[in-house]
Amino acid sequence: MKKSYPIIEVIQPAGVFYLASVESNVLINIAHVSRRSLEGNGVQRDATNSRVKEISAFCSKSDAIFPTPIIISVDTDKADIINEKIIFDDDSPIGDVLDGQHRLLGLKNYSGSSQFQMPVAFMFNLTPEEEAYVFSIINSKQTKVNSSLIFDLFGVTDRRSPQKTAHELARSLNSMPESPFYNRLKMLGKKEEGQTEATLSQGSFAKAVMTLYSKHPEKDRNIMRYGDDVILDDDGTALRSYFIENKDYAILKILLNVFSALKENFAKEYEAPQKYILWKTTGFGGIIKALPSIIKVGISYKTLTKDFFSRYFFTVKKYFDDNKIALTAENFGSGEAAQKRLADDLTKPLDCFSYSKS
Repeated sequence: MKKSYPIIEVIQPAGVFYLASVESNVLINIAHVSRRSLEGNGVQRDATNSRVKEISAFCSKSDAIFPTPIIISVDTDKADIINEKIIFDDDSPIGDVLDGQHRLLGLKNYSGSSQFQMPVAFMFNLTPEEEAYVFSIINSKQTKVNSSLIFDLFGVTDRRSPQKTAHELARSLNSMPESPFYNRLKMLGKKEEGQTEATLSQGSFAKAVMTLYSKHPEKDRNIMRYGDDVILDDDGTALRSYFIENKDYAILKILLNVFSALKENFAKEYEAPQKYILWKTTGFGGIIKALPSIIKVGISYKTLTKDFFSRYFFTVKKYFDDNKIALTAENFGSGEAAQKRLADDLTKPLDCFSYSKS
């Protein structure tokens, strides 16, 4: 069946292309994904299944949006430009996808009833070499958005969300003089003037902290966007009850207690954050992974005060000293495995720890 769509001509130094809005069910039929692993002259990499599933799930959200165009290199025998419209048969591919294969596959696997209008850039008369050039430019020149910026942008919304709470916690801890993180978080992912001791980015802080009160932050955000009085499930995370009850101030106070106690007991590591891992991504991640177990013990004693955490970390410091555990990158390494190892070491003294209020 013949289809026609109004187009906008775009003239750039490399040539001319045409922008149009095309229904997703039509786009799925007319766009071919040519992979290099299967076709010698293809430009696309193999699809990442997890990414395809992520996009399919995203399609079901009430705020789903795909503003960037899918780029198709059109076979000139299968489409025409006439009177400011592109015309083609919608029952077979008219060209190869140069950018957007995961969006295309995600839309194909999407089972919902909503229809998407997708922006499409049609490019004509490209040789295989030119297709490869366009593909390489797209994938080598794009800059990944800094995660700290993403979390900071959640601060502009009026609605609560796990991301907004994480942003507010980071901003508060970075700006409070009594906070161990005072002027030590790289807000927006970069050091500001005078932040000589900043070793942790806002993005790393926020992603880790969210695990204390939300197991599925995107799901929570989607629910909460309809109002603050929604009912969230208890997902078992350590500080979930405070988040559900809109007590972000309590989460802030607990974090202040935890890290003030750490600063007190690991003063050497605090004063030299560049030398030791405790105030870097590895150390912070390990602490956050250890906290649910520590908090559980605190709750059993009906206290999450600084005194409780100080006494516990005093025990941890003694354990580290007795076992000659150095909080350095040389000893722990970096990455997820290092964080888990540190979390294990931080929680080993729990078996012999007891607490009584003085």
